[in-house]
Amino acid sequence: MSSAAGPDDAERTSRDRRDVEVARLERLLREIYGRDDRLDAQLAGLLADLDASWQSRSPELKELDRQHLADPAWFESNRMLGGVCYVDRYAGTLQGLRDRIPYFRELGLTYLHLMPLFLAPDDNSDGGYAVSSYRQVSPEVGTMSDLRQVADELRSNGIALAVDFVFNHTSDEHGWARRARAGVPEFEEYYWIFPDRTMPDAFEQTTREIFPDDHPGSFVRLDDGRWVWTTFHSFQWDLNYSNPAVFRAMANELLFLANQGVSVLRMDAVAFIWKQLGTSSENLPEAHLLLQAFNAVCRIAAPSVLFLSEAIVHPDQVVEYMSPGECQLSYNPLQMALIWNTLATRDVRMLSQALERRHATPPGTAWINYVRSHDDIGWTFADEDAAELGIDGFDHRRFLNQFYVGRFPGSFARGVPFQENPKTGDARVSGTTASLAGLEAADPLAVRRILLAHSIILSTGGLPQFYLGDEVGQLNDYTYVDDPAHRDDSRWVGRPRYPAELYEQRRSFATNAGALYQSLSRLVEIRSATPEFAGSRLVGFTTHNDRVLGYQRPGETATIIVLANFGDGREQVDALTLSGIESGCFDLVTGAQFDFADGLDLAPGQFVWLRSTATKA
Repeated sequence: MSSAAGPDDAERTSRDRRDVEVARLERLLREIYGRDDRLDAQLAGLLADLDASWQSRSPELKELDRQHLADPAWFESNRMLGGVCYVDRYAGTLQGLRDRIPYFRELGLTYLHLMPLFLAPDDNSDGGYAVSSYRQVSPEVGTMSDLRQVADELRSNGIALAVDFVFNHTSDEHGWARRARAGVPEFEEYYWIFPDRTMPDAFEQTTREIFPDDHPGSFVRLDDGRWVWTTFHSFQWDLNYSNPAVFRAMANELLFLANQGVSVLRMDAVAFIWKQLGTSSENLPEAHLLLQAFNAVCRIAAPSVLFLSEAIVHPDQVVEYMSPGECQLSYNPLQMALIWNTLATRDVRMLSQALERRHATPPGTAWINYVRSHDDIGWTFADEDAAELGIDGFDHRRFLNQFYVGRFPGSFARGVPFQENPKTGDARVSGTTASLAGLEAADPLAVRRILLAHSIILSTGGLPQFYLGDEVGQLNDYTYVDDPAHRDDSRWVGRPRYPAELYEQRRSFATNAGALYQSLSRLVEIRSATPEFAGSRLVGFTTHNDRVLGYQRPGETATIIVLANFGDGREQVDALTLSGIESGCFDLVTGAQFDFADGLDLAPGQFVWLRSTATKA
């Protein structure tokens, strides 16, 4: 006769899980560091750190750990909805953000990503990605105590908190960097610092310049003649993970944030964290091993915490960072870029190809799907995919850049170029969703485009994420050019301050803000009530019309067939194409029923979510 598991069984299970993860952590670190004489002492110290961190973890967070261990697929629910914002621009302070929580609940958020809010230099912060302390919040927005209170209040309202873990580099004003600059040997070994150009020259034979306008190559010269590795900006010093002390130190910073109530850590610049002479120092195997080791650290001392990878690399490489033992979540930059491509070209083939070929993720993982982020838009599609469709990748990127900065005849977009190279035509594009989709230009189809783009991220699976303010149609903020700290970075055009007037209009369907908000809210409600939208399983659906995107979301008892018209005119999907779908299925969006005897006619920008109980994938 069986009996329910008691406290002793739960404790035994917890110990067993910890033992497994400790063994995994040790195996990974020995694979990374080999026979490094420094490893044994650092590993012993790290294990003691993990025990101390677990002991100091609050009972509420330990209860969350138990819940998420019992339901590891919680983040794949169709009820998940993410939002992202800058605290200072959206709410002023962390205390001000608490006042926004009722609105977050109204919108249906279950996940909130706060853009970098930790202490950073006033003048050289890279939007907060140059961290001077992982344990201090920027005083302009509050204190670490405020962040902990926000995390607690969000959690009590069913909202998981995500923050950035900028772990490839620190600010040159971080305490470690200050001591390294002063010549303290222990901290010189925290960074890649060399006495002359011999090693920098050797490394730069095979590395690429990321921000050539900031500095040439991968290194910058210090005042005393030494050289330090700075992949990105000259004030962002790359950490030296070949030193196991750096891994231990950063593991402690990670766990400190986890114990403040953070549920998701956005792992920044994951492709760059391991350096090796004679390679590109990008996407190396050790980068994955390091992420897996950090993952094991969390499984031991904060097992409910998830990792979100930020890997803006070739589409084949993005998914390589995704697994339950590495990063459970990843941004989906390919889908984002191809949504904008499809809006510009009115041709669905590249997006359809990507959904069929590159949408699947490993079990236990999910995409973060988004229309746009805080960053610029880069055209990250694979040239080989484009070539299969007769599209030259280089020429097509130039077209998209021209289109989205309003230089192509007939363009509806009002984007701003970012890091434009006049010689090569290479650039990326900055702007809000509304300005890029034509609302700023008063294009009559702009609202439909914005809804269409969001309908894709809400129906393809994974965790959809809104850039907060876009749901009411915020426009570009050109005042960034008046701020000396921002004027040379056009990405700030897409980071407006809280659009209070637009939020006040959200109840009125007669306004653009209201039409967008009311329609998007309805789509969120439908998604939350539709179990077929859970998980990530997606099956292609060929519409035989290059203006109409199609795909299926199969569930246990029904299938949702999504059809979306990206054209500027009415488009038809013929009866033969739809013959496999049951007659009488209905559209979740409008409630209309269809028999498809004459096919399906879609208005410009119209999409349908057809629920069929007969069609099986």
